[in-house]
Amino acid sequence: MLAGFLSVLAGNGQVKLPVIFGDHMVIQRDQPVSVWGWSSPNEKIVVKMNQQVKETKADQSGKWLIKLDPQPAGGPYDLTVEGKNRFILHDVQIGEVWICSGQSNMEFQLNQVRNATTEIKESNYPEIRQIKVALRVSDKPKEDIPPAKWEVSSDLTSGNFTAVGYFFARELVKQLHVAVGLINSTWGGTMVETWTSRGAFEKSPEFQSMIATKPGKDIEEIAKQKQHALVQYISILQKNISDSLPESDWKNPDYNSQAWPKISVASTWENQDPGLNDLDGIVWYRKEVTLNADIADKPLVLSLGKIDDFDESYVNGVLVGSTRSYNEDRLYRVPVGVFKAGRNVIAVRVEDTGGGGGFYGDSTGISLNTSNGNIPLGNNWVFRIAKSTSFSQGAGPNDYPCLLYNAMIHPLIPYGIRGAIWYQGEANADRAFQYRTAFPLMITDWRQHWGEGDFPFYFVQLASFNSANGNSQQGSAWAELREAQTKTLSLPNTGMSITTDIGESNDIHPKNKQDVGFRLAVIALNNIYKQPMEFSGPVYESMHVEGNKIVLSFTHTGTGLMIKDKYGYIRGFEIAGPDHHFHYAKAFIQHNEIFVYSEEVEHPEALRYGWADDAGDCNLYNKEGLPAGPFRTDQWKGITDDKKYAIGK
Repeated sequence: MLAGFLSVLAGNGQVKLPVIFGDHMVIQRDQPVSVWGWSSPNEKIVVKMNQQVKETKADQSGKWLIKLDPQPAGGPYDLTVEGKNRFILHDVQIGEVWICSGQSNMEFQLNQVRNATTEIKESNYPEIRQIKVALRVSDKPKEDIPPAKWEVSSDLTSGNFTAVGYFFARELVKQLHVAVGLINSTWGGTMVETWTSRGAFEKSPEFQSMIATKPGKDIEEIAKQKQHALVQYISILQKNISDSLPESDWKNPDYNSQAWPKISVASTWENQDPGLNDLDGIVWYRKEVTLNADIADKPLVLSLGKIDDFDESYVNGVLVGSTRSYNEDRLYRVPVGVFKAGRNVIAVRVEDTGGGGGFYGDSTGISLNTSNGNIPLGNNWVFRIAKSTSFSQGAGPNDYPCLLYNAMIHPLIPYGIRGAIWYQGEANADRAFQYRTAFPLMITDWRQHWGEGDFPFYFVQLASFNSANGNSQQGSAWAELREAQTKTLSLPNTGMSITTDIGESNDIHPKNKQDVGFRLAVIALNNIYKQPMEFSGPVYESMHVEGNKIVLSFTHTGTGLMIKDKYGYIRGFEIAGPDHHFHYAKAFIQHNEIFVYSEEVEHPEALRYGWADDAGDCNLYNKEGLPAGPFRTDQWKGITDDKKYAIGK
């Protein structure tokens, strides 16, 4: 018993390092290096690296912090931490460290990009390292993140790297020849409010009243209440289903699914009315289709569009295809003999691991493709819930503010970083006007907590995507969100990568992440690393009216303005007169200015460029190949001006 008691005491006295410290880590060069951890109260701690030796004593709670002197780029080194026990971390590089954060377009992995096979094959850059912060929420600031490890980029590991972060790092490595560490702290579908600390909201006039309404319940209590409500909701939704057959039978054509409720395949199951909110797990979709013999007896292609996240698709009980990716179109070739003349059953088993779930996108693409044309399959689907996963039983990242700051940012502080790159905003588009306050608040909040001053914070403006057919006539929340992002550039040491020209109209996750990362990198190379180059596309500066024309001036014109169109047409401009009604406009370049006019507007007052959810037709660049971002000259009220963040909505 005594031996066991002494063993427990010894175990409690073990020096412990945060998870962010590990083999293959990258330490920020040319600034003090914070090394911290936990041990017994008053325990002596010694840290050694590259001929530096520093020591301290833990405080009464067992916490300790040592700051090594700044060091130039180099490595590999060993980092040794000694107390009653010893840690030796190997292959430690000193270079550049960047936080990569935001929602799914930053989370988007290298194995999903355009030309992914080639990119991964050519990804042997031992200078690039990543650590992925595990998904977790917390209602209180955490001291550490769940277990994780630094990985060195190679064709065996890079597929799981953040794609934007990888391409950003690759350009830095090519130009700077130093190691680049990526701290990947991302979560798809998340709002900016969940990445911001409570203290920031309490000091903000915009958000003080909101944060005061946050319940005092802990996450566990919230999770229990949510799960209880979800179970009750599912029971009501499926009250007419009485069979207890296993889900393995649900794909079969002789299974009776008449009691299943109806569902649309035009959007995720959360966006239905009523929706399956908070449901992550497994849901089956079924549809019956009747075919003539002349169609059924030929090879067919089952087109199911995009499904979030994974699917197994069956025809008459036969597996015809499966995909483990949320952003790939499902096109399954069905052999002759699987479809029959007469009644057929298509069954799709969908597994959702988090965020939105089920079919989404353009339901007109859900069809049976034949040699004589396509048979639409977009209507009259039914569904049944097979499983609600344990993860969905907890609070989601958007349920309350601060949850991801507490769990996925706070534990990283004060790890030394050069700066942050950020790709987020889609989840805040409906409150775009308030994003003018919320986004700068988060940036300032991070900077204050890190205590490194106004460290570089570079972000990606929303790419083109036809979210809701938004435009100047009916309003565009995405255009207003892009404007809010542009206004955030008023904060010191910020930069923005324009991506309206490389989005995809029908995919919120465009696969061209190479240009996104490159455009972020040129901002850093110019602003931080003193490699002079044009790092921005043309930026609207001012306007004046000459007769029926609006004349525009720009900064960042580089070596001159350029139009990407073989006929020289400039697209994307609209102008309006006193009636505030916008008309598509013609434009031409003269002396590095843009002249814009419309025969329908005699007395122009305002101009907009790229003011739409999908601004992919815009084609104004500088000769360095960087695009102009969307903008407007008016300040007329938008469709999101009055929308505010409220907890639970």
